[in-house]
Amino acid sequence: MSRTARRRTGRLHLSLTGWALTLFALYVCARTWPIQTAGIATALALTWIVTVRRSSRTRRIRGRGRFPKALSARLVRRIPRPRAARPADLDGYLALDATGFEHAIADLARRDPKVRSATPQGGADDRGLDVLVRLRNGRRVLVQCKRYGIRNRVTSEDVQKTNGTYRDIHGCDLAVIVTTSGFTRSAVQTNTMLAKPIALIDGPGLIDWTYGGPPPWA
Repeated sequence: MSRTARRRTGRLHLSLTGWALTLFALYVCARTWPIQTAGIATALALTWIVTVRRSSRTRRIRGRGRFPKALSARLVRRIPRPRAARPADLDGYLALDATGFEHAIADLARRDPKVRSATPQGGADDRGLDVLVRLRNGRRVLVQCKRYGIRNRVTSEDVQKTNGTYRDIHGCDLAVIVTTSGFTRSAVQTNTMLAKPIALIDGPGLIDWTYGGPPPWA
């Protein structure tokens, strides 16, 4: 017989001997003090029942927060992943068409907790309004979207058109021009001459906004 088997046999003998002595002691007590023994036995039985119930309840409560690994994997695969709200860089923005770019800017605007809504409005007769942003303080922001290549910059004429429509035609309090490219020197100079300059967001500014920078109406 191996050493492990001998140890197990010895433990079994000790356990049986202990139970035999316990039963013999209870028998002697019952013969000598029957009433007291019955009371003690009842108290021990009640204590055992309460302990077992508490242990079972604890296991059930702990089990509620656990999932089998296979079930957990299935749940993770079935939960829909959040839709990517915006491309991560300028190449991603440039890969969009004009409508897709407007929707991407609207999605980007909605990240700001100060924004109540951001609705794409672009079309053939949009009069310079591509995205209408409504802030929670009641202000309205016109956003003009220019998905341009690097060599095609926003001109002074674009700034003048936006300045001439965002207040009188669309009733907005602020105007923003956001582009994947940049602005000509003349466009920047024209903007500085306005009584209320337009927020100009170029390619690097757009990427900064995408990665958590302040929105143009901040």
